[in-house]
Amino acid sequence: MSNDNLNMSDLTAALNVEDRAGLVNALKNKLQNLAGQHSDVLENLTPAVRKRVEALREIQNQHNEIEAKFFEERAALEAKYQKLYQPFYTKRYEIVNGVVEVEGAPEEVKTEQGEDKAAEEKGVPDFWLIALKNNEITAEEITEKDEGALKYLKDIKWNKVEEPKGFKLEFFFDENPYFKNTVLTKTYHMIDEDEPILEKAIGTEIEWYPGKCLTQKILKKKPKKGSKNTKPITKTEDCESFFNFFNPPQVPEDEDDLDDELAEELQGQMEHDYDIGSTIKEKIISHAVSWFTGEAVDEDDFEMDDDEEDEDDEDDDDEEEDEEDDEEDEDDEDEEEEQGKKSRKKSSAGHKKSGRSQLAEGQQGERPPECKQQ
Repeated sequence: MSNDNLNMSDLTAALNVEDRAGLVNALKNKLQNLAGQHSDVLENLTPAVRKRVEALREIQNQHNEIEAKFFEERAALEAKYQKLYQPFYTKRYEIVNGVVEVEGAPEEVKTEQGEDKAAEEKGVPDFWLIALKNNEITAEEITEKDEGALKYLKDIKWNKVEEPKGFKLEFFFDENPYFKNTVLTKTYHMIDEDEPILEKAIGTEIEWYPGKCLTQKILKKKPKKGSKNTKPITKTEDCESFFNFFNPPQVPEDEDDLDDELAEELQGQMEHDYDIGSTIKEKIISHAVSWFTGEAVDEDDFEMDDDEEDEDDEDDDDEEEDEEDDEEDEDDEDEEEEQGKKSRKKSSAGHKKSGRSQLAEGQQGERPPECKQQ
């Protein structure tokens, strides 16, 4: 069998015995807990129905054993292909950061542009900044002030975390005037990796240079008149920034400190934070070139345009129906008006012929057409 073909025995070997046993045991424990919680349901069943349910549970257990093998082999498959992707990511890093030059690329004309200009165009400037800005989820987090720091972003990687289960994002930065760190990390610990259910997230503490912190703003307030202190009063306040991503929301140790409203708000913040992290892991890193060029954006926009066109077509159909209804109403009004004119002519002729008798009939009999319209 060739290296490109899948050999499940080789894939399974990618996981050690302890990992495989851990996956199976975790699944079994979960099933046992569920069985204990719902034992009262079985007790309320009639003996005949309970016997049938027991048979169904045995079928379910057989299914779960196969499912455990699926999770085991899938983990090995992901591990295999993650290794196969690495050479491509390495080549991408080298080209983006100007470590190597691609074949056929024109040499920089230093005499015309100057050496400084040639150095600035080394590699692909602002590659990761543009890629992140072209994705709707990550673009919402980036402020204008963040862009200066994100220009120094050289690479983004992710690694699987085994204990506890989860994944870690790594952001590699060149030396910059904003912070001392060369690597910023964000780690997600999952309660259930297959659901997935987030337990907590941990980010790097950023070592900002003085006056360069992008996650806080300094507010200056003039002292009150007559105050002994003549210096402006300064205070810091949190502000929106992409770099808040590295200071994720945390669940308090004492859950009693959370009321329902705060718990719901915290859950929303954690879900949003995980949405950003999973987008970077699953979309940005693997397809960074497409996000940089805008091709990935065009694909998403195309799907949205299809939906908008369908809505426009529905609106056009509704407008056409409304116009047809209006035309029908106008035709009905014209017919009623024409009938009214004819009736008035007949009524006028009747007055000339019969006088009082016609008036009496008008008072006691049916009302004329013009009264009906009113």
